[in-house]
Amino acid sequence: MTLEILIFLLFIFFLAVFLGVEVISKVPSILHTPLMSGSNAISGITLVGALVAAGEGANTVSTLLGTAAIVFATINVVGGYLVTNRMLEMFKKKEDSK
Repeated sequence: MTLEILIFLLFIFFLAVFLGVEVISKVPSILHTPLMSGSNAISGITLVGALVAAGEGANTVSTLLGTAAIVFATINVVGGYLVTNRMLEMFKKKEDSK
C-alpha cells in the first residue's frame, strides 16, 4: 500500500469520525434510544460482513480482524435489542396487584 492511499484512507476515516460525532451530538436525548434501536439493522449488516471477512481465510490478519468484528457487532446487536426491549417495557400498561 502506497503512502498516498494510506493518507487517503486515514482522511476518509477521520472525516467519518468527525461527521459521526457531529450528527450524534445534535440528536435530542428523547430520540436517542429509538434511533439506536433502529441502527441494529445496520449492525446486523456489519455482522454479515464480519462473517464473510473472517470466513474468507485470505490471511491471518483478516481472520483475526473479522473475528473481532463478529464479537463487537454481536455485542452491539444484542445490547441494542436489550435496550429496545427495556424501552418498550416502559410503555406497557401495568396491571393492578389487587
